[in-house]
Parts: sequence; C-alpha cells; structure tokens
Amino acid sequence: MGVVFGDLGTSPLYALQQSFHGPEAVPATPQNILGVLSLFIWSLLAVVCLKYLTLLMRVDNHGEGGILALVALLKPGRQGKGNGWVVGLGLFGAALLYGDGVITPAISVLSAVEGLKVATPIFEPYVVPLTVLILVALFAVQPFGTGKVGGVFGPIVALWFVSIGVLGAWGISRAPEVLAAFNPWHAVRFFQASGWHGFRVLGAVILCLTGAEALYADMGGFGRRPIRLAWFTLALPALVLSYLSQGAWLLHHPETADAPFFRSLPAGALYPMVALATLATVVASQALISAVFSLTQQAIQLGYCPPLHIVHTSPGHRGQIYLPGVNWGLMLACVAVVLGFRASAALASAYGLAVAGTMAITTVLFAAVARERWHWPTWALALVTGAFLAVDLSFLGANLLKVAEGGWLPLGMGLGAFLGMELWQRGRRLLVAHHNAKGLDLDALLHEATQGGLPRVKGTGVFLSGIHHGPPLVLVHHLRHNQLLHEHVVLLTVHIESVPAVSAHERVALEPLGEGVFRVLARYGYMERPDVPEALRQAQAQGLAVAPGAVTYYVGWVNVRAQRGGGLPRWLKRLYGAMQRNAYHTTDYFRLPSAQVMELGARVEL
Repeated sequence: MGVVFGDLGTSPLYALQQSFHGPEAVPATPQNILGVLSLFIWSLLAVVCLKYLTLLMRVDNHGEGGILALVALLKPGRQGKGNGWVVGLGLFGAALLYGDGVITPAISVLSAVEGLKVATPIFEPYVVPLTVLILVALFAVQPFGTGKVGGVFGPIVALWFVSIGVLGAWGISRAPEVLAAFNPWHAVRFFQASGWHGFRVLGAVILCLTGAEALYADMGGFGRRPIRLAWFTLALPALVLSYLSQGAWLLHHPETADAPFFRSLPAGALYPMVALATLATVVASQALISAVFSLTQQAIQLGYCPPLHIVHTSPGHRGQIYLPGVNWGLMLACVAVVLGFRASAALASAYGLAVAGTMAITTVLFAAVARERWHWPTWALALVTGAFLAVDLSFLGANLLKVAEGGWLPLGMGLGAFLGMELWQRGRRLLVAHHNAKGLDLDALLHEATQGGLPRVKGTGVFLSGIHHGPPLVLVHHLRHNQLLHEHVVLLTVHIESVPAVSAHERVALEPLGEGVFRVLARYGYMERPDVPEALRQAQAQGLAVAPGAVTYYVGWVNVRAQRGGGLPRWLKRLYGAMQRNAYHTTDYFRLPSAQVMELGARVEL
C-alpha cells in the first residue's frame, strides 16, 4: 500500500483544492463542483483502471514494468533500427520522473503540515520550517534501507485509506446529492459552460492521478494481481469517497475552498488527521525516493548514466538499494523547492507537467511495443492508444499553460536529466568508435606476444574491456609498458542485457583463444549489479583454470581530451570527460578486490 499507492493516496490533500482555489480555479458553484468531481472520478476510472491496470500491465519486460522497461524492449538493434526516436522519447519521459521525485515529497509533506493553519493561524510561521525538518529527517534515514523504513511506515497508508474512506462516507451522508457526480454528463456540461477556463482546470484535475505511473513501475516487485486487488478493494473506494466528501462540504460551504479536505473533517478529527496525513505523505515521499533510486540503477545498467555508488541494503531483495549521491541531491532539491514556493498551492502549478508528460510518453511507448511485439494492426492502435493519447494530450496541454507559473521547474529538471543521459550515451559511442578506429587485431597481437619470446609470469591477468571484440586497450598498454604476459590471460567483458535479470546458467560464456588466453563474457540484467569475481568462479566450472588468490585485475581509465569535430562540440566533450572522471570507480562498481587491482591510464583525444 505504501510503495504503490502512497502518492495517489495523498492527492486528496491538495487536488480538489486547486480546482477551486488556485490559478486554474473556477467558482465553487454546485454545477462546477459536480462537474469537477465527475472529472476526478472518470479520470481515475479511465486512466488508472483502464489504461494502467487493464492495458499497460499486460506489457512487461520479464515481469518488470515502468517506462524504462518499455525503453529496454525498444532499444535499437533488438526490434529494429527505426526505434531510435521512440527510445529517445522514452528517456525523456524517464527523466521527467526526476522532477516528479523532487516535487512529490515537497508538495505532499507541505500540504499535510498546512493542515495546522486550519486549526489556528498561530502555526502559520512554523509550516515551512517544520516541512523542511520532516524532509531532512526522511532523507537522513534512507541509508537504513527501504525495507526497514517501509517496515516502520508500511501500515500507515492502509490506515490512511480506511480513515479517509470512513470520514468520506460520513461527509457524503450530510449531502448525498453529491453522488450525482458519478454521471459523466456533469463533466460534459462543465466544459460546455466553462469553455476555455474548463480546459485549464484539467491542470488541477491531473493532480488526482499523481502516482499512477508507480502502479505500472512497481509491477515487477509486487505483481499484477496484488496491485489490482489493493486498488479496487481499498484505494479506489477510499479516494472516491474522500473527493465526494470534500465536494459535499463545498456544496454548502463554498467559501472554504482554500482547504476543503481539512475543513470538511468533523470536530475533534483535525489534529489526528493532520498527524496521520503527515505520516502518510512521508510514506508517499519514500515511494518516490525509492522509485528514483531504482530508475537511476536501471539507467546506469542500460548505459544511459555514469556509474554511481549503489548500496544494497537487503541481502534478500535485490531491489532494495540506496544511492548516497542521488539521496542527498534529492534532499537539497526538495528543501530548495519548499523554501522557494513556500505553499502547496504555489507548488501545485509545477506538479502536473511532469506527470502529464510521462503519461503521454508511456502511451506512445506502449503503441510502439504493441506494433513491434504484438503486431497490432493500424486500426487497433488508432482506436485504443488514440483514445488514451487524446486524454493524455489534453492533460499535457492544460499543464503546458502553467509553464510560467512553475511548470518550468519539472520541465527544466527533466530536460537536464535527459541531456545528461544523451551526453553519456553519445560519449561512450565516441570512445568505442575511437577504439575501433585503432584497427588492432587481437590474433596478431597475441601471436606477437606469445611467439616473440615475451616473458610469461605465473598467475592470471584479467583485463576488463567494454567491448567483446578486439584487444582491450588496457592489454595494449600493459604489453607496451610492462613487456610481459601472465601464464593465463582473461579478456573479460561485462554486458548488460535489456532484461531485468539473467539466469545463472546464461550468466557466463567462455571462449578459449589458445596460448592460455581466454575470452569471458559476463551477462547481467539491468536490475542486477555486476560481480566480476563471482563471474570468474562460474567460468571455472566451464574449464577456466584460475586460482582466485593469484589473479591480477587490470583496469583502464581514460582521460578525455576534447578536439574539434567528431560529432560533438568541444564543450560537450569536456562535459563528458568531467562526467567520466567523477563516475563511480570501476573497482568498486564491479566488486573487484582492491588489493588485486592494477590501473593503467591513457589520454584519448576525441
């Protein structure tokens, strides 16, 4: 409940409020209230129930869901060469999730703490400092791991849903006429009466869908059936009851549109619900933080991000990870956002754009997968995905109108993350092209080394290479400068597949090259972390004669010197070189024993 529905579950704190008390607000008349509530209800049914739970959850990459799972299914070279632009679009959608990961903790915690102002204005000066304190504490406990943090806060979201459901039913009983909002005709009449202003309100309506992408992204960790069961039996009814209850209150108290959730609560329930809401938003924030960690790990493994320090916080669950650099960067960004916007109403204008953009891109990626993998005919694609894309583009268009009011924030964050991914990927391609241009022949090099009287020393030399053909540059430099070769030589390449995990019997492939030289290919999924010593132990079972204690690992590092030409401007090449210098060290990333590592460097002119 906490990981999957935390973000969706806390939307009632601010979503309906923005429709009647914000930049897109319409007057809180009975017709508008029923129309907006109808939009909320049918958006949840169409987008969450039909699009994500019914349609998208049928698409998975070996059980994993989410936007990068779709990107992995469409990587160029696997299903066709024409998917490059679709993959690029998917990367931008994934990058937008970083903006969502910054804004969600900020707006969720801030909106919950603002409930104190409803009780008494005395608390108003303390809302922002208290929000910052809660956020800092949340990020400070991340090193303990998702499992331990989730074990403490896990039941809170379930209690939250039960509470807002019960209180929602109580609120509806005081104005049952609000149940008319189930009739979609009220939404149609709302657009007819409001016109262009009604379209702008979609920028607030989308706030009820924040976190819908998590349903799909978390499919690999929890499975389709448990997510669907929890949504239809608890989350969806509680959310609908809460929104209807707020609408029922507004029908008779339209002047309280600034905080309908807290003002609609019965006497005596305000302070307990503020406390529970604060805890629930902390859980929702935890879900987005964990999602950003997982997204970054996948981007690293798929080659779209430099290696970063990843800490596995659970021996039994590979998905429970902690990235120190990403964690503290998120914390600083969240605190800066809270101090800059200072109110959930102001921050809500910045929120919907990242959500709308990601939802629209996910629909496009689904259409590409359905065409490539399922061979859907054009009419079926147009009928199914066209309908969902029309809804997504409506939300996106309404949110693009808010760029000047704060929408620039997630757009700028997403664009920055996307450009970083693209730069890293293109820089790596340039390095491979530089290596290939050398024209080094592995057979000729080894023949010269083995037949030319080169000294052979005891032990095994493992030379790590980023490509599975030709001699590694680190081997070339070793022969040039050290003038010797080990008794056993292993040319080892780690390849990340476009699947979440690789089975143990497919992990390692051994190829003898003669004269005591072997080539080893170690394959990992994008949800796994490479372990080179373990790969060598598996290669031993296939006939590789290696004594683990007598192994020397040769690691190469490159100092990029930017030159003119070559497909990238010099300043981008310099930026790529800086990214490479600051990437997580190869020794740690591949779990090499540091006492057995020898590094050889070279300057490469790109």
